[in-house]
Amino acid sequence: MRREALICLVLTVIILAVYWQVTRNDFILYDDNVYITDNPHVQSGFTGENIGWALTTTRSGNWHPLTWFSHMLDYQLFGLNPRGHHLTNLFLHIANSILLFLTLRWATFATWPSALVAALFAIHPLHVESVAWVAERKDVLSTFFWLLTMLAYIRYAKRPKRTTYLLVVLLFVLGLTAKPMLVTLPFVLLLLDYWPLNRFQLRGNYGSVVDGRAEPSPEKLSPIRLIAEKLPLFMLSGIVSAVAFWAQANAGAMSGLEVIPAKWRMANALVSYVTYIGKLFWPENLAVFYPHPQDNLPIWQVVLAGLLLLILSIAIVRLAARYKYGIVGWLWYLGTLVPVIGLVQVGEQAMADRYTYIPFIGLYLIIAWGLADLGKESRRLRTLLTVSATSILMVLALCTWQQAKLWRNTTNLFEHTLEVTTNNYVAHYTLGNALALKGNLAGAIYHYKEALRIKPNYAEVHNNLGNALATQGNLAEAVEHYKKSLLIMPDQGNTHRNLGVALDRQGKHEEAIYHYKEALRINPQDSQSHNNIGVTLAEQGKLEEAIVHFSQAVRINPNFTEAQRNLENGLRLLGKSTSKNPVVSSQKK
Repeated sequence: MRREALICLVLTVIILAVYWQVTRNDFILYDDNVYITDNPHVQSGFTGENIGWALTTTRSGNWHPLTWFSHMLDYQLFGLNPRGHHLTNLFLHIANSILLFLTLRWATFATWPSALVAALFAIHPLHVESVAWVAERKDVLSTFFWLLTMLAYIRYAKRPKRTTYLLVVLLFVLGLTAKPMLVTLPFVLLLLDYWPLNRFQLRGNYGSVVDGRAEPSPEKLSPIRLIAEKLPLFMLSGIVSAVAFWAQANAGAMSGLEVIPAKWRMANALVSYVTYIGKLFWPENLAVFYPHPQDNLPIWQVVLAGLLLLILSIAIVRLAARYKYGIVGWLWYLGTLVPVIGLVQVGEQAMADRYTYIPFIGLYLIIAWGLADLGKESRRLRTLLTVSATSILMVLALCTWQQAKLWRNTTNLFEHTLEVTTNNYVAHYTLGNALALKGNLAGAIYHYKEALRIKPNYAEVHNNLGNALATQGNLAEAVEHYKKSLLIMPDQGNTHRNLGVALDRQGKHEEAIYHYKEALRINPQDSQSHNNIGVTLAEQGKLEEAIVHFSQAVRINPNFTEAQRNLENGLRLLGKSTSKNPVVSSQKK
């Protein structure tokens, strides 16, 4: 126990040394705004309305109420200070690394291979995205429950009890409500039945237990009984998969086959499987967003990737009887990536570093137990492998420290992304947003135009480019981009409102009012559009109609001080003046 405690302590110290810098990082203007900084439900805390919202919302294209609850709790504790939010992610990653070590150690009795797997998980550069990005709370939180479920399942497999099985189900449900990625966990539990738990009614034993003890094997069952045992878990996975599919479709996050045909998806999936393996061993040019290649993948890459996966699979199957961990690790990797490999295309990315957080554990198993088996040949070789593994871990720690440094702020992160990728319209768009917030309108406009050069039908970019141009005073060009945005996505309330403001500033008041009303049709709770209509009507001398809209704005948002002031001014003018051109002071937005 002293050795295991020391390993847990070392893992904690290494992770803190590598990742502590993230506590100085800002929120990122890419999903962090959706989850925290611009989310009124998260910021208003655990009210009955917000709990109901978290349980039913499909915002961000996901159904993950437990993740929303964790963000609400963080906001109540830390407000908009990013340090606390980053600390939560960091501590969850530490807990996950320790849980992974303890779970494998308990299942296999092999201390050092288990420690190596946990160390690789703790400090591999591809996992920086899951830890350093507050919006990826769902990754670290769901993995925490994934590992707790595995730990409870191992206990159940060794000493079957109904209460332990119910604990497995409860932990699994909690994990599913943090991120639907856990739908593949029942499949992984079946793999654990094969190795290291040795529950399959087949010949063999635990496999390669290197430095551990042995204890009586769990009861052996037929594969059919093992599957039947997990039917409740598979049913839960099916239900949550359907909910996740609905959530993604409802949020418009899912691309149809007419946008990305099946053959493009299959080609990208094959290449991504191999690319991830390449980044496991050579983690360079990592980016927060990799654009989908669509039909631009060379056929030789697709064929070569398919052949490589086939050859590796055949070799691993042929060696399965001798090296059980090989087929378990390989199927773990292939299987857990299925929900995010792009066969069901969600978002516009080809792949993502964060998707490896769970799947890479399978490859780490192959590496760790493979090295342990190889080290049995001689003491000298074992020493050499130990020194080599330690050196590689040190290099990975340095790479991870450097990668985490890139997440200091939005500008830093997306400038790096543009350096290591090509035709990255999302990076240009996000960098443009960050520069616009800093007041660098020229820089923002440049990046917006670069994003449109790559993807001309990007509605959000047209809108934000219009905002930047309008701020510069270039109203004519701003109006053109707002209109282009609405041609692509007609039901954008914010764009209608922005276009209304630009038209108002050009003196086209009737057109402006039309677009304000369109914004209200799309979002009847848009207090700003009510206020803008009121100001325009007041400027035209239609004070009574203006007061109606000011009243609506205040009713929707009682804290809207501008609308409150306009309402008071309007009522005073209506009572004291018959002027047809009363002045109402307001800034239209």
